Amino acid sequence: MIEYRDNATITAEQAIDLYKRSTLGERRPIHNVQTFEAMLKNAHLTITAWDGETLIGISRSLTDFAYVAYLADLAVDQKYQRSGIGQRLIEETKSRLGPECMIVLLAAPKANEYYEHIGFEHNPRAWTLKNN
Repeated sequence: MIEYRDNATITAEQAIDLYKRSTLGERRPIHNVQTFEAMLKNAHLTITAWDGETLIGISRSLTDFAYVAYLADLAVDQKYQRSGIGQRLIEETKSRLGPECMIVLLAAPKANEYYEHIGFEHNPRAWTLKNN
């Protein structure tokens, strides 16, 4: 049985291992433990999914809890994908936000259809500015 937690303390190494087992590792700095430590420490809301002692999913958000939550990462171990875990992580995230709080995310190229399928509305006005 999969367990969802909002109070689990996970290490950067555990998160990196999960990101490698999901497709998100292709787009995250998995070779930089310090960056991952900061990503985990500074997230406002992190929901994790566990199969026993194994971390199999994560939803990591930056939010004000009232107006907007930026869903920075949604990662599910590839062995567990297509079983509702990603959708449940989003539902668990939503349940901890205010009633009018929207979730915003930048989808990985392969995930566009997934987000549309679970009810997200496409918005073509997203912009990014990289620091390098």
